[in-house]
Amino acid sequence: MCRVLVIDDEEDVRVALQRRLAREGHKVSTEGTEAQALETISASEPPFDIVLTDMLMENSDSGLNILKAVVSRDIFTEVIVLTAYGNVANAVECMKHGAFDYVEKNVPGVDVYELIVLKVDQAMEQRRSTTQTVRKLEELRRNVDKSKRKK
Repeated sequence: MCRVLVIDDEEDVRVALQRRLAREGHKVSTEGTEAQALETISASEPPFDIVLTDMLMENSDSGLNILKAVVSRDIFTEVIVLTAYGNVANAVECMKHGAFDYVEKNVPGVDVYELIVLKVDQAMEQRRSTTQTVRKLEELRRNVDKSKRKK
């Protein structure tokens, strides 16, 4: 189980994602605007594990603004950017700013909700692996520090 924040200005999409992810055992919060999402992100303690955000809401930079806020809040939170209007430039920009993935909502012949569940599982595994690596590095540093003090 992980804590997921779903941000989308379309209520139907928010509700469908909330239900689908909750069915998988995740604790899901939702927001419908960039401003509400930014407030929730900054107030959340602990930070969310995964954030799913629409790319285009009030303006064309909404998704990117949310991505930047999430990464500055907690580098380990994985962000999946969703879009109805995918383009390569947006995808590249999101990935450069630390997005885990960029998913088009309207892919013919693809169950996008099933794809998103798969992406959330992959993002959570990435988060676990990264935090585990950081813990091991911190433990190694402590052990090195201890051995230096003993000398």
